[in-house]
Amino acid sequence: MKEADINFLLETPLLELVSSADKVRRDSVGSKFELCNIINAKAGLCSEDCKFCAQSSRHSADVSIYPLKKKNQIVEAAQQAKKIGAEKFGIVTSGNRLKKSELDVIAQAISEIKGRVEIDICASLGALERDELAMLKEVGLSRYHHNIETSARFYSRIVSTHSFEERINTIKAAKEVGLEVCSGGIIGMGESWQDRIDMALTLKKLNVDSVPVNLLVAVKGTALESLEPVSCVDAVRTICIFRIILKDKTIKIAAGRETVLKDFQALGLMAGANGMLIGGYLTVKGRDVAEDWKLIKEVEKIWLE
Repeated sequence: MKEADINFLLETPLLELVSSADKVRRDSVGSKFELCNIINAKAGLCSEDCKFCAQSSRHSADVSIYPLKKKNQIVEAAQQAKKIGAEKFGIVTSGNRLKKSELDVIAQAISEIKGRVEIDICASLGALERDELAMLKEVGLSRYHHNIETSARFYSRIVSTHSFEERINTIKAAKEVGLEVCSGGIIGMGESWQDRIDMALTLKKLNVDSVPVNLLVAVKGTALESLEPVSCVDAVRTICIFRIILKDKTIKIAAGRETVLKDFQALGLMAGANGMLIGGYLTVKGRDVAEDWKLIKEVEKIWLE
């Protein structure tokens, strides 16, 4: 995207930009709406130093710590995800690498979910190798989640224990074996508007399928605990920009939507988003599922007018 176009996106009055983004959403994806639910299948004690993450062992955040859940617990969580209306169920583990024994348990769980629950299965398991991703696809995985978090330029200010290039390589490997890819990032970590735009352009170049937009929740005990939340206005403008750049991709409002958008979550969905995480996040409690469904139904009525 040219510099003039970037300036246009940043300088356009917000309501005008919302209208433009909503038109792109209507023309590109229509009324398609995607709901995801995740399980924190292995929590805490992560050796990585991601400044935003409460699960890093380098932080002192008050979070649960437990080893990989058993296969039946993961399967039961998938059944519950289906029950609350999610069409996609994500298995998420802390850490950047899994042991073979852990990956085997997850593969068994995926296989059983595939046979018992009518739901698409996603996973976020760190920097897997191509053969590991291919094995998971073989047993029933449909989508791999691996956020790039921010722009290539800003990444080293947020993470030093693994590189931006490593994340890109994992995404490319997932695409190569035929998996869909879910990849987005977090806004509100001190990045610039140019970083946000560059993140969207990188995701466009990678041709990812789904893009979660997380709004930083500055958890006490993490390196970013003192940051002020991004404003609702900036969050909505970011969603608009992502829709305009990414056009036909699924854009989901994820962690932080309750604390940043508050009563304006519907505006986020009118600004180009067409998906949400429901039922909670990794270390932060989500909104009541019934309230989310009420919001979804109200927005869908507006979309269909």
